[in-house]
Amino acid sequence: MTTTISSAPTTGTRHRAGTLAATVLAVLLPLHAALATETPLAGAAPADLAGAVAQGMTVTMDQARIMRLPPHVATLVIGNPLIADASVQRGGLMVLTGKSVGSTNLIALDARGEPLLTMQIRVRPQTEAVVQVYRGVDRETYSCAPTCERTISLGDSKAFFDTALNNARTRDGAASGGGSTAGAAAGAR
Repeated sequence: MTTTISSAPTTGTRHRAGTLAATVLAVLLPLHAALATETPLAGAAPADLAGAVAQGMTVTMDQARIMRLPPHVATLVIGNPLIADASVQRGGLMVLTGKSVGSTNLIALDARGEPLLTMQIRVRPQTEAVVQVYRGVDRETYSCAPTCERTISLGDSKAFFDTALNNARTRDGAASGGGSTAGAAAGAR
């Protein structure tokens, strides 16, 4: 669900941040109540392969899903690695992690490079409370759960989009670097 809010001031009226905040709250409070009844994704149990191939797989941003892969998968290819990441684990399990909101595809290849399966991957925000703010012709998109944070969305103003993209890359680098540092420290003991 996407909510659009315009913050362009009208002639002779001074726009105040409090007005925008009140408008955002008026839109998000009913949305939050509706989302509270949403059934969460089952991230602990491996997803059904046939269903995932036919309908795609949805994962929440910054969370992981597990799916059992067909035998002999050697390589996973993600169309847009800024949206999702996947890795093959022992026992033929794939761990799919949502990195930013959007849609991409996943292709599983065998050791000879032959495709074994192709499926759509959708990454949703932690809640579907997305707010678009227009400042004149410039658009900014925020994921509001429970606080509003920048999110990457095609169509946003260049400066806003670039900042959100750099923030996502920095966060990804910090998370990747933090995991390898922790592993190295544990191995040194």
